[in-house]
Amino acid sequence: MRFLENLKPLGLLVLRLALGIAFMFHGYPKLISDTPHWLKMFPKMGFPGYYAYIAGVLELFGGGLLVIGLLTRGAALLLAIEMGIALARVHIPAVGIYAEGKYELPLVFGAAALALATTGAGI
Repeated sequence: MRFLENLKPLGLLVLRLALGIAFMFHGYPKLISDTPHWLKMFPKMGFPGYYAYIAGVLELFGGGLLVIGLLTRGAALLLAIEMGIALARVHIPAVGIYAEGKYELPLVFGAAALALATTGAGI
């Protein structure tokens, strides 16, 4: 099992790249493509409309920082906090804890971001 222990930095690299790209793909539409849609959606979720810009900037540029491996722990911590807020204020209250297929994505994104915040960037 020492072989797998030696691969830990590579595993963290793969996690960091995949998570960073996924966050970038989720942040980009909030800033560029259909911004009026997001400005109307966020108040329905209990947030001011300008939070769409905050979430978009955090996801796009935080994901970019994860991809390049710069300030990984700080960016990952902010992204984990954002996903925790999204879960607690939007996803779980809307569908309940037992709703299959409704809140797993932000849960996994938040858990992966927290893992990177606590372990670092890897390679």
